[in-house]
Amino acid sequence: MTMVSEAIVVGREHWTHKGDVRLFLWEKFVETPQGKPAVLFVHGSSMASQPTFDLTVPGRPDSSVMDWFARRGFVCWCVDMEGYGRSDKQRDIYCDIANGADDLAAATAYIAGAGGATRFHTYGISSGALRAALFAERHPERIARLALDAFVWTGEGAPTLEQRRKKLPEFLAQKRRPIDRAFVYSIFERDHPDCAERRVVDAFADAILALDDSMPNGTYIDMCSKLPVVDPARIAAPTMVMRGEYDGIAALPDLIAFFTRLPNADKQFTMMAGISHASFQQKNYLMVYRILHAWFTQPDPVYR
Repeated sequence: MTMVSEAIVVGREHWTHKGDVRLFLWEKFVETPQGKPAVLFVHGSSMASQPTFDLTVPGRPDSSVMDWFARRGFVCWCVDMEGYGRSDKQRDIYCDIANGADDLAAATAYIAGAGGATRFHTYGISSGALRAALFAERHPERIARLALDAFVWTGEGAPTLEQRRKKLPEFLAQKRRPIDRAFVYSIFERDHPDCAERRVVDAFADAILALDDSMPNGTYIDMCSKLPVVDPARIAAPTMVMRGEYDGIAALPDLIAFFTRLPNADKQFTMMAGISHASFQQKNYLMVYRILHAWFTQPDPVYR
């Protein structure tokens, strides 16, 4: 019998369109994708999908969360939002959170049309959590279970956003902002530097910068000046809110206020010890995988 850690994971690239915009999708599975529960991973403001969810770090097992879930019986998908990674970048727009929710709608329609899943366990991180939550509002029929990591609702009490707002005029003045290795390091240094290994951050930076040298400003503008952009009362799916102990974006009172307004009683709030902002690149990443796996494999209530 093949051990879980030895199962061969297959990766396949896909392409679809949102109007005239070409979007890149990445799928991973073991043996066959047919008949398996699907996970849709949604990336954040400052990196494309594959560096976030399909990272390889020598000597660090299971750095790819997609491989980890694929070896446990899931078919895994991610998509580069418009303006990121391998998806189109030619439109002169900010690529805001609403536009990202449109990308998720196009991606899931493509997957369903190609004979794949029609409902998804959906995980979003940071602005990806906002995209996923807005997508869940718009398309509740496509969500099986929802996980929102490093999420922000109103932004009140978030020190990272307080600092970021000082640069709002810069973000409004141009559609994209340059990124470099120092910027990627800053993601891990701003909250609690000891939460991640430098070699992991280096590998993460390599993967990000191989695809992009700039990022759209739309999600930053939304998170600095337009929150809230989602309404918890309109999210019908079973939802888990995940907060890293040291996360400077996800202020605890703000998240609890959001959580209490979620209408589905099938919900969880999870604190993650020793985690700052980028959960899957932290020293405690395997703990995060287990938390997420438990949520996505939890049986639905038989009595309501």
